[in-house]
Amino acid sequence: MTPARPPLFSIIVVNYNGLSFLKGCFDSLLGTTYPSVEILMVDNGSTDGSVPFVERNYPQVKLIKSPTNLSYSGGNNLGIRHASGDYIVLLNNDTEVTPGWLEPLAEEFASDRTIAACQPKILMMTDRSSFEYSGAAGGYMDWFGYPFLRGRIFDVIEQDHGQYQNQVDLFWTSGAAMAIRKSVLDEIGLLDEDFVLHMEEIDLCWRMHLMGYRLRARPDAVIYHFGGGTLGRDQVAKLYYNIRNSIFMLLKNVSARRLFWVLPIRALLDLAFLIKSLFTLDVKRAAAVPVAYAWLLIHLRLILKKRREIQRRRTVSDMAIDPLLYPGSLVVAYFIGRKRTFTELWPRE
Repeated sequence: MTPARPPLFSIIVVNYNGLSFLKGCFDSLLGTTYPSVEILMVDNGSTDGSVPFVERNYPQVKLIKSPTNLSYSGGNNLGIRHASGDYIVLLNNDTEVTPGWLEPLAEEFASDRTIAACQPKILMMTDRSSFEYSGAAGGYMDWFGYPFLRGRIFDVIEQDHGQYQNQVDLFWTSGAAMAIRKSVLDEIGLLDEDFVLHMEEIDLCWRMHLMGYRLRARPDAVIYHFGGGTLGRDQVAKLYYNIRNSIFMLLKNVSARRLFWVLPIRALLDLAFLIKSLFTLDVKRAAAVPVAYAWLLIHLRLILKKRREIQRRRTVSDMAIDPLLYPGSLVVAYFIGRKRTFTELWPRE
């Protein structure tokens, strides 16, 4: 009897003018020891020679060319539509993987059909003893839409001393390297392309939770991430998208009863940030708040349409997800309570 084929992982790498990262990324992917893998690169209209470089050096990579920049969500969605795998891996182009990184993820999926997604431990490319900003050892969130990680809270990044090696349930898995059960995407839909940049993977994870699925961390799988390649040093644009999209998520995914009190408190936190920025004469960062809220108001009809569909289909209550949310304000805990690490904030782990 012919042995069954191991489940196929489709690894999707979205690229936009990332030529300098591609050799490290694809060389490491070709060293993956898991036996059933396909690698796809979605090129978002690069002009730096990325496409001919991959065509010349990596014929094993399935190349999908977009004439325009579809951004993170659009590029990954295009890749998902071309993927053949049982599991989809969204992997940033500025990453390098370790040879055995997929085996723990495959083991996790095989352990429980309700596991929709999982992520490896993500360390810095430039300091491999430190967690990486965008993924670390897995993500959580507070009630007001502020995300944080095992290994990073706001701009405080921890060294990896093995303190987060346990395999735990997560609220969200990092879009820098997240593996997803394809059948779940078929059920709940793909990434929301209206997010453009930032937090679209958290929104996807939230929709998974609302349908009763679990997300997991596997820190025994390790990758390295350079980070910051999409917006570079444009921190004002990043702030704008973070404010806009975190409220966008709340409006889509939180029940009406909870949203009634969560949204006003979130607005007060944003107002406090605006006043502080004006007081320190940081006008550009202050402006990110009203511009983000203006976008939300202009697109309120679109947001409410998305909300109605999600709330109609959800199968679990907010309370079922609460154990994965910090029961309070991350802003208050960090700036007033001086809690700087995940273990200080979340001592129950």
